[in-house]
Amino acid sequence: MDSEREPVRVAVVDDEQLVRMALRLVIDGEPDLTVVAEAADGNAAITVVDEQRPDVVLMDVRMPGRDGLSAARELLTRPVPPRVLMLTTFDSDDLVLGALRAGALGFVLKDTPPPQILDAVRAVADGNPALSPAATARVIAAATGPQSSHARDSSREAARRQLSTLTERELQTARAIADGLGNPEIARRLNITVGTVKAHTGALFAKLAAENRVQIALLVRDAEE
Repeated sequence: MDSEREPVRVAVVDDEQLVRMALRLVIDGEPDLTVVAEAADGNAAITVVDEQRPDVVLMDVRMPGRDGLSAARELLTRPVPPRVLMLTTFDSDDLVLGALRAGALGFVLKDTPPPQILDAVRAVADGNPALSPAATARVIAAATGPQSSHARDSSREAARRQLSTLTERELQTARAIADGLGNPEIARRLNITVGTVKAHTGALFAKLAAENRVQIALLVRDAEE
């Protein structure tokens, strides 16, 4: 990251105090990151995020009281929402996909090595998706695994209706995003400028009511099932 930028402001949300302390120690040890708030449950998370306006919320999925997914969904409705990175000891299909569909940009397991957690925080702060290898495997398995014919057909048709509102270039951009390409790679694939890619991506966010590139990718995957 640019050394002249202000440190990325992080809120840590976890019901275990030792986990919060460990994450604060790791994050505050980096010159480009700083913890500005902590919370022990979803309701407290909403309060501290509204007060402190962090750039990134590192949020445990399962907590007593209000869980992390519910809190993330509410936070992501804010006019200027934080970037959300989900953290958990569980890596079930429902949790991973639920977090991503809620608008979270990343999902990492608590046993992920600290340097990788820090990299994930930085990626999410820059608006890029960050999934641990285990979470990535879960997403792929869920996208390609067995599902009831009715459920798959319903998801496919709903996704195709949304994508039908796009221009051809916007659709090509969406498919490139689903392939995991960044803006420079998309520009080369489509033989357009990076500025044009950014314009198409902005249109995708608006037309598809997407909060981030992960949601666009999931929608494309649903449509092509």
